[in-house]
Amino acid sequence: MTGRSAMRTVTISRADPATAAGIAAVRNAAADWLTGQHGHGFWSGHCSERGVAGDIRRGATVHIALLGETVVGTMTLHTRKPWAIDPKYFAPDRRPLYLTNMAVAPDHQRCGVGRALLREAARIAAEWPADAVRLDAFDAPAGAGGFYARCGFTEVGRAAYRGVPLIYYEMMI
Repeated sequence: MTGRSAMRTVTISRADPATAAGIAAVRNAAADWLTGQHGHGFWSGHCSERGVAGDIRRGATVHIALLGETVVGTMTLHTRKPWAIDPKYFAPDRRPLYLTNMAVAPDHQRCGVGRALLREAARIAAEWPADAVRLDAFDAPAGAGGFYARCGFTEVGRAAYRGVPLIYYEMMI
């Protein structure tokens, strides 16, 4: 099922090791789709089911969007700054959450799955409590910067981190 009607049955929940295969499949399908559309780039990397399961077991806060029992989207939230985030670009908040590894299965893009994941990130941040949700997007045609801006994130800077051109985004909570 694709299209806007699919959004009615999407649920967001915390992942567990049993969902690792579905998460890896979504992330890898999104990477393959981006590579097919934009050529090989930083977005082309794959993850493994074992790696995802290990992250979950070690306490990574991974969330999934489910359509029935099928994983169609995923994101990870962190309280610790990821390697690619340069804090000098962001407002001086005491408790931000960082969003990484967001992906939506290509067959379910443009039907609200990504927006639902971002709404959940904002809800979790408000309950944490966190002052902001921060993320980076590739500064390339394959990047999702326009999507994040349409969802209420503000661009706060651009930088190349370890050779990767990035755009930093922040949503104040």
